[in-house]
Formats: sequence, structure tokens, C-alpha cells
Amino acid sequence: MNTYHAALWSDSSSSSDDDTRYSGVLACFGQRDLITTMPDRLDVLTGSCVQIPCSFDIPDQNKYTFRSTILTSGVWIKEILYFDLHPDNVIFNSSKMVNRYQGKITGNMSQKNCTTVFFNVTTNYTNKYFLRIERQPFLATDIRKSVNIVVRDFPSSPIITVSGEVKDGTPVSLNCSAVAPCPKHPPELTWTLPTQFTPENQLQENSDQTKSVLSTVTFTPSYLHHEKNITCTAVYPVGTSNNTAEHNMMLNVSFSPKDTLASISPADPVLVGTCVNLTCSSTANPPVTNFTWFKISGDKLIQVASGHSYSLIVTVGDGGLYFCEARNSHGCGKSKEVQLAIKGHEEPVNPKVFEIVGKTLGLIFLFSLIVFFAWRRRTSRLPSGFDMTDRSQGLVGMNSPVGTVCSNQATVGRGNQEPPLNNLDGL
Repeated sequence: MNTYHAALWSDSSSSSDDDTRYSGVLACFGQRDLITTMPDRLDVLTGSCVQIPCSFDIPDQNKYTFRSTILTSGVWIKEILYFDLHPDNVIFNSSKMVNRYQGKITGNMSQKNCTTVFFNVTTNYTNKYFLRIERQPFLATDIRKSVNIVVRDFPSSPIITVSGEVKDGTPVSLNCSAVAPCPKHPPELTWTLPTQFTPENQLQENSDQTKSVLSTVTFTPSYLHHEKNITCTAVYPVGTSNNTAEHNMMLNVSFSPKDTLASISPADPVLVGTCVNLTCSSTANPPVTNFTWFKISGDKLIQVASGHSYSLIVTVGDGGLYFCEARNSHGCGKSKEVQLAIKGHEEPVNPKVFEIVGKTLGLIFLFSLIVFFAWRRRTSRLPSGFDMTDRSQGLVGMNSPVGTVCSNQATVGRGNQEPPLNNLDGL
């Protein structure tokens, strides 16, 4: 009767019968004759494939029995190691043509690479698996290390990460990663963002030698993108169909105060002694930490109060323009001015306005007089008996060069004149 108390199965090198090979003998307590390296867990999609990254090493005390010139077989055992009592738990043996699981060892076993791919996985594949190495005369199973395969009908959601703080006007990179348990058919990643972007996708190897797809987008966020949703979608090809998973995240954009607004109540002119409230509002992330009120007095700014609102009992000297300033850790925002008007004490119109208007009207009047007298002077020099049409033609003829169309037309219009003397001499 066999006893299994060792940390590893180490088979008798002299055995050749299959039953004896799979029964095993007791190894030294705590001693490992085979050391395998593989992931602790793999999440797999129904109908797809799964690649198990795997490597192994032989401790020094057994290296003399591991001959690199002899063909090495890899055996995968499900759940229970006592496969002499449960032969159905041997689901794959690379030395056999027919196995319970359809698969292939893609690694180079002579180089101690036992990476294996299983195809068309089903939910029944969910279990833990151990690796056994058979290379006569070396036969061993590492019972300290196993891989837990979990098969699901739906893929795991991708993961979105942000590199650094998302600030208004500062470029930032977003990363989306999705596991690729079947590297031959990796998922395709797509983004949904509130702005234009160009993604960069690549298949990468993780620290445990598993694969994943990484998609990176770089964009410049605006404060208008704050609390907008972004989505990364992973599409897994499974046979002739696709399986989809997505991850949604809300953008948290940091920005200085925007849309700062000062308001006054009541807004109409008030009497002296009236209570007036001035209120400042602004949008910011993080929220505004300080509001400050200013009054414009001539060419100077006077700070009159701090706080979200400012209340005062109106006196004669309180009339004028006010504005507020909102501030947080990223900067400040200034509002437009609001007018506090007092009945009976409305601010007079600036005398400079009257001066400018008066000078403008004077220049217009003077220019009009000059034009009028110039016109009167020119019309008074024309011979008597000219009507307005003759005057126009005469003026055109005087201003046109000899031989032009305008001068010829003026001559034709005087049809009863005698021809010049030089023309008569030719007759």
C-alpha cells in the first residue's frame, strides 16, 4: 500500500510498468524533486482557449537523472494527485495521441518550458491542475504548486487606470487593460471619451508570464469634462461570435474657479438705509475655499469683505461698482462688476462725455458750413442762362482731358457752334 506524505511525488527510476510509474514511492519529507512555476489563477472564457505559462527546474540532487537527450513528456493532472486510483484525473499527456482535454505543450520541454494551451474550454474545466514530468529515468510531480483555472460564460471587465492627476488644460494618459488568457485571440479594446483621442494598443506580458492587452490614450481634459463618463470596452472573439465586457469611470477633473458670477439683491436702485445682499457663485474642483469682495473707487480697488455673500445697510458712500473673486488650490476666478445704485444719488454723467459730444457736434457743423460755401462759390461763377444740365456738362468738360469720351460728348451737345477755323481752311 502506497503512502502519500511527501511534498512531491518522486517515482522509482527502475519501474517501467505504467501502474508502477503512476503509483510512486515516498520521497524525503519536505524535499522537492521538481519545482514548477505557473500562475496561481487563470480566468478563462467559455469556448475559447487558455494558455498556461509554465516552466520547471530540477533540484541539484536529481539533475543527474534528468537527461536532456531523452524526450521529456508533460502530464497534467486535475484536482487529485493520486492518479493511480483516479486515472481519469490525468487529463493530458504529451506522449499520447488521444487525451481527455484537447491541448498542446507549446513550450520547449528540453529547455524546461512546459507552457501549455488547452482549446475549446468548457465550464467543466474549472479546477486546479498539477504538472508531472516524465523523462526516464526521472519521474516527478510537484504537489506544492498548482494553477486554478476558472471558466466563465462572460469575460472579466477591463481595468481603467489614470497616470497622475487629471487637471484642466494638462495632458493626461488613461490606461485600459484586459486579460488575454488565449493570446492567439486577444480582446480588442475601444474607448468612449468626451473628446478626440488616438489610442495605442499592444499585447504585453505580465510578471507571471500571462498576457494582457493594454490600450493607452493621451488627451488634454477641460473643466467641461468634469464628471463626464469614460468607457473602455473589451471585445473577445469566441468562434464566430463575440463576447463583450466594459468598464465605466467618471472623470474627476481638477480646475480653478470658472463661471464666477456676482449678483446683487435688490438689483434696482435702493434708498439709503436699505439692506442689500451681494452673492458670489463659482464652479471649481476642488471647491472654492475663499471668496473676496472688492469695490472700485476711482482708479483703486478696495477690499470690502470676504465670504460667499456680503450684506450691508446702504449709506450714501456705498454706491458704485462691486465684483468678487473666488479662489481654490488651483487658482482664482473674477466676476464681472455689478452696480449698486442709490435713489436720489445716482452717479452723474461724467463731464467728459458732454465735452466729447460738444466737440463732435461743433466739428460736424463747421464741416457742413465749409461744404455749403464751397458749393455756392462754384455755382456763382457759371454764365447766366445755364440750367442745371448745362452746368453739369460744363463741369464735366472742364475736368476731363482733351480727347476723352467725356470731352467729345460735351462738344456734341453744342451742335449749333461753328467749326474751328483750321477746319474751314481745309474746305
